[in-house]
Amino acid sequence: MTHNVLVVDDEPKLCDLLASALGQNSIQVFTAGNGLHALKVLECEDIDLVISDWRMPGMDGPQLLAEIKSRFPQLPVIVMTAYSTVKNAVQSMRNGAFDYIAKPFDIDELDITVSKALQFRDILKDNQRMRAELDEHQQIDSLIGDSPSFRRVLHAIDSVRESNATILLTGESGTGKEMVARAIHKHGNRADKPFVAVNCAAIPEGLLESEMFGHRKGAFTGAVADRVGRFMQADKGTLFLDEIGEMPLALQAKILRALQERVIEPVGDPRERKVDVRVIAATNKNLLDAVANKEFREDLYYRLNVFPIPLPALRERVEDIAPLARHFAHTLGATAGKRFTGFSAEALQAMAHYSWPGNIRELQNCVERATIVASGAVIEEEDLPAYLFASNAGTSGALVTEGSVPADLEAALAEVEKAYILAALAQSNGVQAAAAQLIGISERSFWYRLKKLGIHVDKIVR
Repeated sequence: MTHNVLVVDDEPKLCDLLASALGQNSIQVFTAGNGLHALKVLECEDIDLVISDWRMPGMDGPQLLAEIKSRFPQLPVIVMTAYSTVKNAVQSMRNGAFDYIAKPFDIDELDITVSKALQFRDILKDNQRMRAELDEHQQIDSLIGDSPSFRRVLHAIDSVRESNATILLTGESGTGKEMVARAIHKHGNRADKPFVAVNCAAIPEGLLESEMFGHRKGAFTGAVADRVGRFMQADKGTLFLDEIGEMPLALQAKILRALQERVIEPVGDPRERKVDVRVIAATNKNLLDAVANKEFREDLYYRLNVFPIPLPALRERVEDIAPLARHFAHTLGATAGKRFTGFSAEALQAMAHYSWPGNIRELQNCVERATIVASGAVIEEEDLPAYLFASNAGTSGALVTEGSVPADLEAALAEVEKAYILAALAQSNGVQAAAAQLIGISERSFWYRLKKLGIHVDKIVR
C-alpha cells in the first residue's frame, strides 16, 4: 500500500534527500518549504504522515504542529531538529508529536520511526473505516430479500467474492449496486484493504483522468502538488467504478490498459506504476447498445463483463418490499429516536401495489418520510407520501391485471414509468429537481429518463 508523507523544511536539499530516502519504501513524498505551504498541501491531499523541521521562518515547527493537531487531530507528526535538546523533544511530544528525530539523522533510524508512525496511521484509518461502515443506514449486511430473483444475486456474490475477477453490476438506478459491491469486498479476500468508490458521472470530464490515475505537480494549471489517483488509493483492495457507462471514450482506453496490464501512468509523469486492484463496475445503461452506438468501447465492455451480476428492479421482487421497509423503519427510526413495530396491512398493501421506479433508494426515502410523520409505533397508510396513491390511481390501466399480459413488456413498462414521471412533474409544477426527489431518484437519472421517454418540460431547473 502506498502512503503519502509530507516533508516540511526550508532547506530544499534536505527535502530532496528525504524524498529520495523515503521514496524507496513505496512512499509518495510531498514537500513544503514552510508551515503555511504545508497547510495548503494538507487541505488538498490525503497525507498519512508529516515530518516537519523544528525551526523555520514564518510559521515554525511548534506552530505548525499546533495547527495540525487542531485541524487534523489523528494525523501523526514527526519533528526534526538540529537543536536536539531534551527540552525541545519533551515539548514536542507534550504538544502531540508522534516522535522526533535529531539532525543529522541516521537513515535506518528514520526508516524505523517513519514505519512506526505509518503503522499507527493505518490502525487509525482502519478504525475510522469500520466505524463508517457500521454507521451507514444501508449496511452491506442489510442485503435483505428472499425472492427468487434476489436469491440469484446472493448466490452470485457468494460465488465470486473470493476471486479477483472483474465484475459488472447492471440494473436500474437505486437497485443497490454499490451495496452489492461493498458486500463482495467485505466478504472477499481483500476485506482488510481499501474499498474506493468513484462515481464516473459526478466528476468533470477534464478532471477525471487526474482523479483516476493521479498527477504530478505542475502537470496542468492548478496542479500545485503531486496527487495520488483512485487506482493507487485502492491498491491491494477494490475499486468501484459506478456509472461506468458515462465515462468519456478518450479515458476508456486508459482504463482498459490499467485493467489489462495492471499499470497506470499519472498525468505529467511518464513513469508507469504497478497496481493490484480488483475492479467492480456498475451501470444503469445498456452497454451493448452503447457499444453499437460507438459510445462505449467494445473491448472495454468485454474486459469488464467477466462476471456479470444483473440486479432486479424492486417491482420484480415485490415479496421483498415488506422486509426491506421494516428494516429501514427500524434503522431510520432508531436514528430519529423512535421505535417502530411495523406497518399496518393497508400500508404494506399500498407499497406492494406501487411500481417503485426509483427502486430501493425510493423505498428508503418513502420510509424515512413515514418515520418522520408517524405518531404511533405502527406506520399507517396515511403516513405514506401521497404520490404513491396518485401514481397508482393514474396508472392503474397500465398495470397488469389477472388474466391480462402485455404484448410488449418493454413498451408497457415505459408507459408506467412515463406516467409516474408526468405525475411527479405535475406535483412539482415542472421543477425537475423536486420531481426527481419525489420519486426517489437522482436528478441525472431523471434527466436521462426524460430524454429516453421523449418527455419535454417547459420549466427546467438544474
